[in-house]
Amino acid sequence: MESSSTASSRRRIHRRTIDIEGYLRDDGLLELEATLTDVKTLDYPLASGLRKAGEPIHQMHVRITVDDEFTIVDAQAESPWVPYPGTCEAIAPAYRRLIGLNLLRGFRRDVGALFAGIKGCTHLTELLYALPTAAIQTWATFKKREDEGDRKPFQLDGCHALDTTSSPAVAAYYPRWYRPRRQAQPCCEENG
Repeated sequence: MESSSTASSRRRIHRRTIDIEGYLRDDGLLELEATLTDVKTLDYPLASGLRKAGEPIHQMHVRITVDDEFTIVDAQAESPWVPYPGTCEAIAPAYRRLIGLNLLRGFRRDVGALFAGIKGCTHLTELLYALPTAAIQTWATFKKREDEGDRKPFQLDGCHALDTTSSPAVAAYYPRWYRPRRQAQPCCEENG
């Protein structure tokens, strides 16, 4: 991406990466492994001591296993790099409470209720918010063309590009589900 600031140069001082990998297990379940890493390009003083440039400030991992309905059947979290060693990573077992949640039905709301504020780790919780769409992308690898059958493809009406009432993409690729909005007609015409 081009910088909008051409008047001054810049140098990177912080990098956050979020990496999510999706796996199909031999038993038919899906696993998602997600990692959030924060790294500074210069030495960074923390209350717990100096973190050298290039060493992670945060590195958090979450692994969830989901069934074909996107319900979480197993969950694990760990935090090998944290700013407050001996304290931050102690919350990881609480993330087993993800078991039973469904990634497609109120997941982000439920995660907020379970792990907001002091009930969780800000960074682990933030990492969870990216899991629903990663799960869908992982599962989509094995789906046949979604415009077949009697059920509307789940992604339709999920974002502006797939609005069934106005999107050219829906009209072109999912014409069966395209329902353009009717223009409002004036109720009465004035006689001059």
